Parts: sequence; structure tokens; C-alpha cells
Amino acid sequence: MLRQSVFAAVGYTLIVFPFALIWHVGLFEEAYHAFGYFEGEPNIPLGLVTIVLQGILLSIMYTIFAGSKPSFSQAVRFCVLVGAFLWTSHVLALVAKQNVSDAMWFVVMESLYLGLQFGAFAIVLGFVFRGAD
Repeated sequence: MLRQSVFAAVGYTLIVFPFALIWHVGLFEEAYHAFGYFEGEPNIPLGLVTIVLQGILLSIMYTIFAGSKPSFSQAVRFCVLVGAFLWTSHVLALVAKQNVSDAMWFVVMESLYLGLQFGAFAIVLGFVFRGAD
């Protein structure tokens, strides 16, 4: 399972890092500045390190969650659970901690972003761990 965990972590990074850049710093940069999401310019190298660490940790956590029976349905359940946890700590907590202009639009945008992120990661996990024993 170590090899699959490494592949899953790499897959997470290769999907999430470019997606995060395109979403937050490309397509919707003005909106995120207006929300107060960024103070100054984003630190892209630190963002990459963060995503690499997330990929490693999430891949290890999935092996514990799935046990000896990883499957696509297990991957989806795991990603829904982890995505929901991160949604509450990332999206709702930001709105609760600071005055976000147009908070509802921020919640909608970040919910869509996290849904796409964890939907893609569920697919990665399902493929990487298929047939793993």
C-alpha cells in the first residue's frame, strides 16, 4: 500500500495545485481579493508545500479508512467526509472569523471548488487503490 499512497499523493498534488492556481489566482482572482481571501499576494511556493503535505496525509489517512478493502465507493465516502470537514474549517470558519464581502457568494464558490477538488481526488484514490490488498 505504500506505493499506492505515494501515487495517490502525487496524483492529489498534480490535480489540486494547478486547479487551485487556476481557480483562485486565475479565473476568480478579483473575486477572492474582494472577499478578503488574500492579504497581499499569495505565497505560491508555500501553497505547493501545503498541497504536497495534504496529499501525503490524505493518502495515508485513506489507507487507514479503507483498510483492506479499498474501492471506488470507499474513496467517495472518504472524500465526502474529509471534504466536508475541510469545508467547515476552511469555508465556514473564514466567514465566521472575518468580515467577508458577499459571504454567500464566497461560500458558493469555495463549496464548488472543494467539491471539484475532492471529487477528482476520489477518482484518483479509486484508480490508484483498485485491486490493492
